[in-house]
Amino acid sequence: MLQRDYILMLISQFVDAITDPTIHAFQHADLKSIHQVEHAVGEILQLDPETALMLTPDSLVTMMDLSGIGDTVAGYVAYTLNKLSSLYERRGDEGMAELRLNQARAVAVAFGWDLSTVPDELVALDKQIS
Repeated sequence: MLQRDYILMLISQFVDAITDPTIHAFQHADLKSIHQVEHAVGEILQLDPETALMLTPDSLVTMMDLSGIGDTVAGYVAYTLNKLSSLYERRGDEGMAELRLNQARAVAVAFGWDLSTVPDELVALDKQIS
């Protein structure tokens, strides 16, 4: 029960942390907002954000697996990495767009998540940015 409450708190904090910066990033292609979203991804994974998001897709999956909560947050992470890929593509940064997309795909495959699925807590955000 305590672990479940902790995970729910992490997810709630994550959703709160990415909502405004994601909206702002989609409206303005703002790099600062993109970095805020990336920082939140690192935090939910309980990893240093800069290090976590520079990992190869396979290494990111391994770190998520080792964290013990990877399977619980995988959908949120995969969704967010996929959206970050779109944001980098809009900015013309094909290298970062490809890395984020490959990370999203690796997380989705490893944890059995369909990238076309939007986590329930992110449906409202998805509607705002679509």
